[in-house]
Order: sequence, then C-alpha cells, then structure tokens
Amino acid sequence: MDVDVRRMSFARWWRRGWIAAAVLVIDQASKQLALMYLAGLKGVVLAPFFALTLAYNTGAAFSLLSDAGGWQNGFFVIVGAVASIALLVILRRAAPQQRQQEIALWLILGGALGNLANRLVYGHVIDFLHLYYGSWYWPIFNLADAAISTGALLLVLDVLGIRLLRRTTPARNRP
Repeated sequence: MDVDVRRMSFARWWRRGWIAAAVLVIDQASKQLALMYLAGLKGVVLAPFFALTLAYNTGAAFSLLSDAGGWQNGFFVIVGAVASIALLVILRRAAPQQRQQEIALWLILGGALGNLANRLVYGHVIDFLHLYYGSWYWPIFNLADAAISTGALLLVLDVLGIRLLRRTTPARNRP
C-alpha cells in the first residue's frame, strides 16, 4: 500500500473517528461520576421530569434479559464486540461524502464501546439518566445509550432522505 494512500486513509478515519473516542471517554467519565456520587442514594431529582438514579443493567436495552441468570453478560460482550467490528468494516467502506451516515455510525460505535467496556469491567452496564412524567417513566439509561439512539435516528433520517447534515462533495469534484 502506498504511503500517501495510508496517510489519506488515516486522515479520513480520524476526521470523524474522534466522535467515537469522545463518546467513549465522556460516557466512561460520566459513569464513574455516577458511581462516586449516586451510590447509596435513591436518586437526585434535577427537574420534575428528570433525575439521576444509579442502576446496574445486566440485560440489553430496556433491561431485556436482565433476569436471565448471568449467561447474558457473555452473550452481550460477544454481540457488542461483533457489532463494533461490523461498524468499523462499514465505516471503512463508507463513502466519505456520506457525512450524516458516517457521523451516525461513529456515534453508535462510541456508544457500543462504552457499554462494552462496562460489561467487560463490571459485568453490567451502569445507567443513571432517568426521564419520567408522573407515573410514566422511560427506562434508566446512560450517555452511551443516548449516542447509540442519536446515531440510529440519524441513520433512519438519512434513509428517509432527510439530511440534517449536508453531504460533503468529494475533493476531486470541487471547483
């Protein structure tokens, strides 16, 4: 492989790859803060619809399989690792001008790595963001989950032709 091609490829990866790194670092830092300051508390109400409530999720989204007996952590580690590798392959093949799609995939990758790190270190995912209204509540989640959801929403919008982030023009086609 030519040195210029490698340099260009590296530059392209890090042009937006920092998004996944930032999601991972901010997610892990926020979870450590949640462990330090929310352990032993019932929750800290910040608004009539939002509280910080520490929870440990041994399952998947919405605590799916959380009471499965322990085998699910290994399963979700494998699923998270395979999904992360698949995202890297997709990103490697993605057209550089597909800005919204690329950013969405980097967000999802950062979130997947954040939750995967928790499963590897703790055997569960640390959640602490709690949205509710009266007796209705959304399952407690974390910043990695928010990044995954935001990325998924951007992908759905992209498929529907709704571009919040404009496509970039390839360098060779620019005047």
